[in-house]
Amino acid sequence: MKPPQFDYRAPRTADEALDALADGGAKVLAGGQSLIPLLNMRLAAPSRLVDINGLAELDTVEVAGGGVRIGALARHTRVERDTGAAAAQPLIRQALRHVAHPVIRNRGTVVGSLAHADPAAEMPAVLAVLGGTVEAVSATGRRTIPAAEFFAGPLEPALRPDELAVSAFFPAAPRRTGTAFAETARRHGDYALAGVAAVVTLDDDLRVTAARAGYLSVGGTPLVLDLTEAAASAVRTGDWPAAAGYARARLDPGDDLHASADYRRHLAGVLTERALRAAAEEALSREGL
Repeated sequence: MKPPQFDYRAPRTADEALDALADGGAKVLAGGQSLIPLLNMRLAAPSRLVDINGLAELDTVEVAGGGVRIGALARHTRVERDTGAAAAQPLIRQALRHVAHPVIRNRGTVVGSLAHADPAAEMPAVLAVLGGTVEAVSATGRRTIPAAEFFAGPLEPALRPDELAVSAFFPAAPRRTGTAFAETARRHGDYALAGVAAVVTLDDDLRVTAARAGYLSVGGTPLVLDLTEAAASAVRTGDWPAAAGYARARLDPGDDLHASADYRRHLAGVLTERALRAAAEEALSREGL
């Protein structure tokens, strides 16, 4: 398989990169773990490839401003191993451990995964459930795009053709908050048949004050459900199956060659219960309980 012909640019500054994107028809190359297969299968045919690997200023992982900001060239492996990022928001590391295989994580980037907007990918669900943002720049300015608006459809980020996604921001975990990630795939490293990113916050009496779950592989975009009411009993006697049932009733996955809609819905319910329970246990552990 060979990609279609394209013009290749390797800018050395952000301004050069934005100039290369200004007239549209271009694709940005960072890790290339999603883009290159699309090119080779001729599912994408950009007029120009803009290789941003020369923009060292985008290779950053910063814990500041109440969360973790990840630059567009930070590889999955680097972010996964960053102890500061894991302490501020454990869900990032928990999810990255499920992303493909080490060889993919060594090259793929977190922001690239978000910009690819694959509904079966882990990091879009994480950004969505945490209420994070993506920062995009163009020759005409800079804007911050909330996760709820960023994923417009399957493989369709809310980026204009002239925009470059330069970073993503993941809010830190509040006090008495635990997180967990669970997914099931036919083989380790394959795209998940279903996956859940869970966030649970407790009060002083160890009751659930907030419970959310972000889902992958159950729709065209990451889906976030507020499960607080269904999981509001005391943690040590929490009715997690009720929360899972509440989630199942609100999921509407489709059929495909990998799994039926009914199987995906059932699986998502099982993973919801598992992830919520693990997140609550982590919240207790962080409080030394």
